[in-house]
Amino acid sequence: MNTAEREERRLQYVLRLEDPPVAQSLFESVRWSWIWLILRVYAGWQWASSGAGKIGADAWTGDNAGAAITGFVTGALEQTGGAHPNVQGWYAWFLENVVLPNAALWSYMVAIGELLVGVALIVGLFTGIAAFFGAFMNMNYLLAGTVSTNPILLIIAIFLILAWKTAGWWGLDRWVLPALGTPWSPGLVFRERRLEREPAA
Repeated sequence: MNTAEREERRLQYVLRLEDPPVAQSLFESVRWSWIWLILRVYAGWQWASSGAGKIGADAWTGDNAGAAITGFVTGALEQTGGAHPNVQGWYAWFLENVVLPNAALWSYMVAIGELLVGVALIVGLFTGIAAFFGAFMNMNYLLAGTVSTNPILLIIAIFLILAWKTAGWWGLDRWVLPALGTPWSPGLVFRERRLEREPAA
């Protein structure tokens, strides 16, 4: 066997590597999608109720928009001292130089973002994307020194991201994902449009 054949065989082996059966069942089979439904609705309710409360609050989206964010950031900046600070220096720089000067804008973004993530998770629409943005917010809250339910929601979000193909099966993704597909695999809508554009034989 020459070098080219050995390399070809190695590549075929690598391409055939599969996830363990447990992972395949959990993340790819709709049989277990009820698990993701429970976790999805729990996390979605946490986000939606938090976002709805902020949208109705004066310090978040009212006349004093930005006041709550300013207080939150100020508290985070106080945790930057010591040998093992709760808030790292690079993140403190971001809070002080990017968030604080634009507190009102960030206030709206946080409130609306939390609500949108929550609603998307509850109804199961673009579940993987919603979970990603939820995890992103959890990471930012943790980096700002706030624990609360963030570690739990972050773990749930990671699992929902891994199970993105089936996590929304008991939701709108059951119809939306096959219709739209993904950037690397267009769904039925785009395939039908492509067929319509192709000239008849």
